[in-house]
Amino acid sequence: HGDVRDTDTLFYFTTCGWMMWNWLICGLHTGATLVLYDGNPAYPDTGRLFDLIDAEGITHFGTSAKFVQAVEKSGLRPKDSHDLGTLRTLFSTGSPLLHKSYDYLYQQVKPSLLVSSISGGTDIISCFALGSPMLPVYRGELQCLGLGMDVAVFDDNGQPLADSKGELVCRSPFPSCPVSFWNDPDGQRFHAAYFARFPGVWAHGDYAQLVPHDSHQGLIIHGRSDAVLNPGGVRIGTAEIYRQVETLPEIREAIVVGQQFDGDVRVVLFVVPADGVDLNDELQARIRKAIRQGATPRHVPAVILSVPEIPRTVSGKIVELAVREVIHGRPVTNRNALANPQALAHFAQRIELED
Repeated sequence: HGDVRDTDTLFYFTTCGWMMWNWLICGLHTGATLVLYDGNPAYPDTGRLFDLIDAEGITHFGTSAKFVQAVEKSGLRPKDSHDLGTLRTLFSTGSPLLHKSYDYLYQQVKPSLLVSSISGGTDIISCFALGSPMLPVYRGELQCLGLGMDVAVFDDNGQPLADSKGELVCRSPFPSCPVSFWNDPDGQRFHAAYFARFPGVWAHGDYAQLVPHDSHQGLIIHGRSDAVLNPGGVRIGTAEIYRQVETLPEIREAIVVGQQFDGDVRVVLFVVPADGVDLNDELQARIRKAIRQGATPRHVPAVILSVPEIPRTVSGKIVELAVREVIHGRPVTNRNALANPQALAHFAQRIELED
């Protein structure tokens, strides 16, 4: 899928605690040379890793969707400031790659690049959907389903969906499927985590949609299933909102959750404004307009609030479920998995959510 050869140089910006470290090390099986990096990827500026591409002759460059956004918002145009002659493929994971980020990578990084958005799981250290050098790239889509992966999208009744949103599943055993959890002698926790939803079928917990093409099937990830919003009974993936909000230069990042309110669920959006930006009424109106035009009126948040930071796991993923628990006054049980658990305090007891 990655077209990594023994003459290539492979790099993925990752800590040793993220599954992408294991993924990167597996590149040794191809005979490729690996490049490792320890430190801030944007110091002294966002061109640092692009300097590394030129210095080390990197052919395959791996990063996160958030890093791509940060580079874009910094104003860097790598195609003008760097050679990038060796660069063939850019891998992105950690969260869905925004449509606008595809445009940026092809317009401002390298037009001949293979932009390979990949998605799988820490659970399997593999990918259910990823890239291919033999298929076209469509903005917003993962190119194809993984080899050896019997991937489908199910509705709530366990029936496959051809091109509608539903639960990402794998219907058959696959090579990297874990077989058990530690300290789970009877397998109950393992079964509950993956096989309780659809008997005998791995339910991964992603809210996804297959996209049929003449030669293959692409895939869109709309967010985590357990973080799906449900205002008025309409299921909305959180990524559908992030795609609109995070294109605004005034917003550094965002997190959206559903709040139980007045017998229904209302959408609450928290944003981290860019330096020197105030979340005033005018900016809130532009956020709502962008979401309404780019998605639907159902996606428009009922409440938009500012926070100085967003809680993340040690691998950099935002934790929507933890924020949801905090705004409802419930305890967060996985604080040890957070890199910045103190950030949860910014979401607690917000008087704006009481009315």
